[in-house]
Amino acid sequence: MSIQSNLLKIIQENATEKELNWILSKTSGDSKHILTAFVATPRFVSKKTVTILVDNENLVHEWTMDRLTRVHLLLSIPHDSEETYLKNINSLFDTAEINEAVALYSALPYLAFPQKWVYRATEAVRSNIGLIFDSLAFRNTFASTYFSEAEWNQLVLKCIFNDKPIHLIHGLTERANQKLADTLSDFAHERWAAGRTVPAQVWRLVIQFLNESLLKDIEKLLLTDSQQNQIAAILVCKETTFEPAKSLLEKYSTLVEGLDSQRIYWKTLEE
Repeated sequence: MSIQSNLLKIIQENATEKELNWILSKTSGDSKHILTAFVATPRFVSKKTVTILVDNENLVHEWTMDRLTRVHLLLSIPHDSEETYLKNINSLFDTAEINEAVALYSALPYLAFPQKWVYRATEAVRSNIGLIFDSLAFRNTFASTYFSEAEWNQLVLKCIFNDKPIHLIHGLTERANQKLADTLSDFAHERWAAGRTVPAQVWRLVIQFLNESLLKDIEKLLLTDSQQNQIAAILVCKETTFEPAKSLLEKYSTLVEGLDSQRIYWKTLEE
């Protein structure tokens, strides 16, 4: 089932008869009618929250009906002419208020000519509006698929800087890289020097790139009085292929055994 068919099915299951008739009448129109309907959607569709499962991506979204409808409308815009299509979508971006922008960024993975939207996506990363940033950063496949390493790292680091839940970033493990791991270490040192902390779960980003320098950071976590830090350090040492890390597990075996009894996982640190 295509994403558009999937969204329509969810709309049919959750919309009132009046809402559904309005939506179907707009998606069957030309581009101009669809663009107008995109802006007008909140006047005709509720903000009831619905659960959306994107089967081929194993992603679950909690979207409002108006956001869902707007994404469905975007996928109904004809794209036989690239020039016209880009003009239409860009016109929506240029005039979008917050909720319209959220729908646009939510739709990015499904829009035609995906490479053309990379710059728009980086604009969301730079945004100071939380809803806009989150719509691109969390449970959205666009960044992991199309961002360069530098663009990807900027997104992840902004989440960390602002204490946002990085486990909601799609592709977090697959796009981990040495540069990001090293930058995370530098950031942690800055925070520690200022008497501040780093969210424990961010250390999952160093597992594949552990070295002697990063291992010192992991040992520092074991020596803190934070159980979350200790759990993160133990998980890193257990999951890395960097052999010296295994020595830390032996060195702090009493601590490890005590925490192991609680069946620790990264999910423990995602709350």
